Amino acid sequence: MRHLLISCPMKKNILRLFLLALILNVQCSILNVRGETRWLNPVEVVCGRWWGAELKDNYHRLPDRAQKDVRSAVWSLSKQSAGLSVKFRSNAPSIRVRYQVTGGLNMFHMPTTGVSGLDLYATDTNGELRWCASRFDLSFKDTINYEFRHLTYFTGDSRGYDYELFLPLYNEVKWMEIGADEGYDLELLPVTQEPPIVVYGTSIGQGACASRTGMAWTNIVKRETGYPLINLAFSGNGMLEEEVFKYINEIDAKLFILDCLPNLTEEKVPLIFDRMVRGVEMLRAEHPDVPILLVEHHYANASSSQRAIDRYADSNKEQLRAYATLLARGVTNLYYLSHDELAFTQESMVEGIHPNDIGMRQYADAYIRKIYQIFGDTPWTMVNRQSSMVNGQSSPLLSGGDGGRLFHPRTQQRDPYNWHERHEQILQANCLEAPQIVMIGNSITHYWTDRSGADAKDYRSSWNKLFKGRVARNLGFGFDRIENGLWRVVHGELDGYSADKIFLLLGTNNLSTNTDEEIVEGMQLLIRTVCQHQPKARIYQCGIMPRRGELQRVAHINALLQEKLKTLGESAEGKEWDITYVDMSPGFLDEKGELKEDLFSDGLHPNARGYEAVVRNLEKYVKE
Repeated sequence: MRHLLISCPMKKNILRLFLLALILNVQCSILNVRGETRWLNPVEVVCGRWWGAELKDNYHRLPDRAQKDVRSAVWSLSKQSAGLSVKFRSNAPSIRVRYQVTGGLNMFHMPTTGVSGLDLYATDTNGELRWCASRFDLSFKDTINYEFRHLTYFTGDSRGYDYELFLPLYNEVKWMEIGADEGYDLELLPVTQEPPIVVYGTSIGQGACASRTGMAWTNIVKRETGYPLINLAFSGNGMLEEEVFKYINEIDAKLFILDCLPNLTEEKVPLIFDRMVRGVEMLRAEHPDVPILLVEHHYANASSSQRAIDRYADSNKEQLRAYATLLARGVTNLYYLSHDELAFTQESMVEGIHPNDIGMRQYADAYIRKIYQIFGDTPWTMVNRQSSMVNGQSSPLLSGGDGGRLFHPRTQQRDPYNWHERHEQILQANCLEAPQIVMIGNSITHYWTDRSGADAKDYRSSWNKLFKGRVARNLGFGFDRIENGLWRVVHGELDGYSADKIFLLLGTNNLSTNTDEEIVEGMQLLIRTVCQHQPKARIYQCGIMPRRGELQRVAHINALLQEKLKTLGESAEGKEWDITYVDMSPGFLDEKGELKEDLFSDGLHPNARGYEAVVRNLEKYVKE
């Protein structure tokens, strides 16, 4: 018995040591698999800000000099990171974020995940959006830790995804770091040079009461249109104040949105007319051609409250009076989003004032429709979200005319070069020197001038010969499909200048993803979009070039295209668009109609001699 009493504690100690060793071994194994985390500070590449170097050390929305001009409530709210995001590229299976905030973590009507949390979306190599679920420290104390685990790269681990991390809607971020295991790619992406949409609004614009940050309507619009957006909505303080307009006026915007009426009700209604007229005139004086959108007020509890009806109706009447006055004074490019277009339902609200996620979705849908209407790019409205993901593949739930969702503008990252970086380089080049002739294409166009190797000079010589004496811009992007060309057009590559001639050479990369009829519909959609952005240019739609194994199909598509182009020249505005079909097959087929393989490097891309044949097909159109 004594022996047993002595030995039992020893056995327990041995068992404890065994378990401790086992735990340590498991932890070491996990650490070995996980590796060291590499952390990056993203503060200098935050999207959704305008004042550059003035904000490089913080996550604020107004520069420090604004503190002396705006009311203290506006200044305090401007330090909250609503609408800000960080873009990066990674192929890591887990992404970690750690950060600290300064204020309260939640509100009585809005959860911590929206007030102080994060939201992560990925864009895969084919431009499909994918939401990423998270694990986070439920206590949200001191340093907040988020981890996005088990990320699967359905379109290829080596390329990874482009990510956008949406920051807290109602809290100030003190500092933040983004991390991934050593051995995986993690690269912060620069802020685009494309002009932003600017929103001046109220708590609804700031994001109340989204359940998570990505569900704020401003972030939905930003994510699904791809347009950069600057959120200058201040909870309870969207008052159309001249001091705020002063800073808005400093922004080189693509569109100004004024959505302040929810903060201008009852006793404040008399302020609307004068402040709205003054604010719009301030914007128009500095930005004579930038569209301005005025937005009406809408409460969804109108079905049970006459007071609610009166509140938004009185405010809307005053704004309509201001709108009519501005039009009468000759203000142009002024647009209106009405109460009826917002179309809130009884299920749209949290407490009769702020939208829930359903309301945010409805708000965003109304804005997306109106934005594309303003920009003249309507056919693909609201199609990006209307898909389901099945085993990593997108399955359309909606299709329609003009190519349906098949040709929603999309990014891509399929080729080894940096697609987004090339886009930014094109925007910069267009600013430095406006092109007279533009060629929008895929790798056949891209690598005509932009290639490495000893024979690069031989390829470029034919380009130089064709465009001698003219400023010609190569807008060819390797592996682009029609939908990728659409994205580049609506995101600025044809804006800010007036070209004489535009050549379109897309379509061959859609052979593997679309039917013949869909490809022709997509080409027509691209032509119409190009004409909207360059209404004075002569458009040359090039037929798909002959390629190995696809000769009959390419010929059929080109025949369909020629037939469709006969009736495409009339625009919706009744103007004649100058559209010409260019046959690209001469010189590439022998007398039997077979491909001349000696003019190609791989049966698809011309070699240096092949580009000489391309020149012969294009030169009369370049010179006419």
